[in-house]
Amino acid sequence: MRRAGPIVVDVGQAEACHATMRNIFKMTDMTFAGLGLASPLLKSLSHANYTTPTAIQAQTIPSLLEGLDVLGIAQTGTGKTAAFALPLLHKLFTDKIPTVSRAPRALVLVPTRELAVQIARSFDTYGKGLGLRYTTVVGGLSYRPQSEALARGVDILIATPGRLLDLVDRNDVKLSNVSFLVLDEADRMFDMGFIRPLQKITALVNQNRQTLLFSATMAPEVSKLAAKILKNPKRVEIAPQGRTVDKIDQGVYLVNAATKAQLLHNLLADEALKRVVLFTRTKRGANKVALGLDQIGVVSEVIHGNKSQNARQKALDNFSRGRARVLVATDLASRGIDVAGVTHVINYEMPTESESYVHRIGRTARAGASGVALSFCDGSERGALRGIERLTSHKITVLPLPDLKVIPMVANVPVRTDLGETPERSSGGKRAEHGRPQGRPQGRPQGRPQGRPQGRPEGQRTHPAREARPDFVKTDAVRAEARPEQARTEHKRPDHKPNDRPRSDFNRSEPNGQAPRRTWNRNAKKPAAGSRA
Repeated sequence: MRRAGPIVVDVGQAEACHATMRNIFKMTDMTFAGLGLASPLLKSLSHANYTTPTAIQAQTIPSLLEGLDVLGIAQTGTGKTAAFALPLLHKLFTDKIPTVSRAPRALVLVPTRELAVQIARSFDTYGKGLGLRYTTVVGGLSYRPQSEALARGVDILIATPGRLLDLVDRNDVKLSNVSFLVLDEADRMFDMGFIRPLQKITALVNQNRQTLLFSATMAPEVSKLAAKILKNPKRVEIAPQGRTVDKIDQGVYLVNAATKAQLLHNLLADEALKRVVLFTRTKRGANKVALGLDQIGVVSEVIHGNKSQNARQKALDNFSRGRARVLVATDLASRGIDVAGVTHVINYEMPTESESYVHRIGRTARAGASGVALSFCDGSERGALRGIERLTSHKITVLPLPDLKVIPMVANVPVRTDLGETPERSSGGKRAEHGRPQGRPQGRPQGRPQGRPQGRPEGQRTHPAREARPDFVKTDAVRAEARPEQARTEHKRPDHKPNDRPRSDFNRSEPNGQAPRRTWNRNAKKPAAGSRA
């Protein structure tokens, strides 16, 4: 298929261009029955109220049923998952090959855990009544349940690259039987540094496999790497790369960074924002936004990399069931959130990669619905805004700032324990979270001890250098008084006289009335063996 050209911006042809783009996302006149899918699949689709395929499904499914490799590029929310799931289920069902322990026949690789869970739910919806087994292996969960599921045998394995290679190293799974390989959101996996793991995985699977790459964006360097994995692929490109869904109303607020929180609180005062997905760049930024929403009584959930997989899934479930109004997430979840009824997407911070913007706003206007995407752009993010406009070939409308009011705070805000923060070092290099001690532990001496330590006997001998000081000079009589009586009689020599200096290896000299100075006499005679010195 010839690659689509650039978007026409001529004023006279603009309306025709927009009409063409709107038709791309409409359902085609073809039906799933006309694609040649098995009857159990058609029954499952009918129960799910899926009757007409989208454009990407209508062009991809016949090619995959013919056994061709496919490189598919389409916008987020246009039905890419069904485009590869339906032909995969059809081929596995019609092959009638028995399931083998630890040897799946189909492998679906995804970049994030959330996307893996989403795809697994799609397979569960489409594959009812087929008798096929599938499982998901992702990081952040225990190895044992995943290993046991593989030991029982699965037909379809949905995995993230890192955990899959860990299971391969543990001999829990063998990839030599994989005859159907799917790389979903391939560009994201390449961006996340999964190039080497993907190369290793593709070397382990059956070389006579059928391969499919799907993504909403495809950079030129990614296409070069994909050419090494695919064999004579059919390119299915529904719209230019980076093109966003026309049913999303996009707008941007040019606002200072310090005013973003107040602007967000004022926007959420409008009940039209019923179900909102809000994106930040950092985990700490997501937690900060969620805490600010708690202060004004807006229920929110948070998803980022510091939370366990179970906690992230619980947060996503609470949001999808309407228990939370706002889902605050990082770009980690920009490709794994498939929740119906998302009315607004807010880019609290502009993404560093322009492609991430396409995936962020794709959380709304899914399956033919409409939605709104709002962005907060401060002065340091103007370059990112221009990059997004170049990628999408769309000038984002600048919205006027509303009259910002002070939103009243709620009383007795409960302390959140679900943010999943990890201890981070402050500017002084001290632990700042999780109750770790600040500074020195209590009881540890601060600096050098002042004065004589308690418990030292008054007459105890100290270092010779201290005795050289005048304030440490003590006479033999003082030292004798300080010693116990028993020690004084035990160590007294028979030839000792009170006025005589005790024998010592040190000679003292006191020239010109100066303080005594102790010098080492190398020629001093050592005491005989067995005698007391």
